[in-house]
Amino acid sequence: MDRKATAIWHGDLKAGKGSITTQSTTLKDAQYSFKTRFEDGVGTNPEELIAAAHAGCFSMAFSNELATAGHVADTVDTTAVVTLEFLADGPTITKIKLTTKATVPGIDKETFDTIAKKAKEGCPVSRVLKGAEITLDAQLV
Repeated sequence: MDRKATAIWHGDLKAGKGSITTQSTTLKDAQYSFKTRFEDGVGTNPEELIAAAHAGCFSMAFSNELATAGHVADTVDTTAVVTLEFLADGPTITKIKLTTKATVPGIDKETFDTIAKKAKEGCPVSRVLKGAEITLDAQLV
């Protein structure tokens, strides 16, 4: 299975601007720029898109792992915070903090935590981002 997105950039890094379009066109000509990436501009940026992908992937993986273990979640609500740091060899995504709050009837906290850890390790986006430190704060609501 392949998925694609297209990014177009015009100009230099600081004054230039671009747009991103996803295959599904959920994002269609979504604006991004230096300001949206490194300051507070209007539009998106690669790190925000990675955070959205990771939060979505983890929520799905966790839901699947819970169901496989016989626990169907009412809700899994995940936030991903991607940290971009300026290192000696250039800007680098160094950390991703996943915070999830899940309502899962009839599950104990130890089982919940074990399944959450398994989902974090098995989520395809977590696996591709292994170069960053990925932490998880899993809260049973």
